[in-house]
Amino acid sequence: MSDDQNPYDKLGLSEDASFDEIQDVRNRLLEQHSGDVKRLEAIEAAYDAILMERLKMRQEGKIKVPERIRFPERLVQSLPKESQTPRQHSPAWLQRILDKPTLTDTLLPGAWFVGLSAISIFYQPGSEQVLQFTLVLGVCISIYFINRKEKKFARAVLLTLVGLTTGLLAGGLFATWLISQVQIMNVNQFSTIVTFVLLWLISSFLR
Repeated sequence: MSDDQNPYDKLGLSEDASFDEIQDVRNRLLEQHSGDVKRLEAIEAAYDAILMERLKMRQEGKIKVPERIRFPERLVQSLPKESQTPRQHSPAWLQRILDKPTLTDTLLPGAWFVGLSAISIFYQPGSEQVLQFTLVLGVCISIYFINRKEKKFARAVLLTLVGLTTGLLAGGLFATWLISQVQIMNVNQFSTIVTFVLLWLISSFLR
């Protein structure tokens, strides 16, 4: 590219070339001469000169310049907004009561409640004291893990009692129907396991 050439000749374009044509030729030349620094500088200089000329002609009312030439920063700023607008935040009240636990915060109580559930399933029928013991132990575990996160013992006790009551009631309501379909455990066993699942959810995911 000689210095006495106009920018259109340097890029091999006619002066009435569209912006898309200018862009395509520029990109093709940049790729073609990717190893020649001087050539790349000349291509960019010619491209910039054409843009400046088009803007000047636009200011004089001779041509209409596309928005992406006149205001390229608008295109850059609009990209992150497009990806963010569809997403909605969860309600404030839900954020206040739900926690984002670490993997450890879910696995530790989960391991305890899985162990207690296994004991509840495989204990010998007629030994109701075993179920009662696992429930008491499950309540203590739930209180411990909730209090460990929030340092509010009274609230930990309250949430655990709510979970205990809800789990036993829900388990009792569904146990009769479920056991009639799959006879693998009795009503008390099923209610106890439902309670442990609920206590695990509360101790892991509630604030």
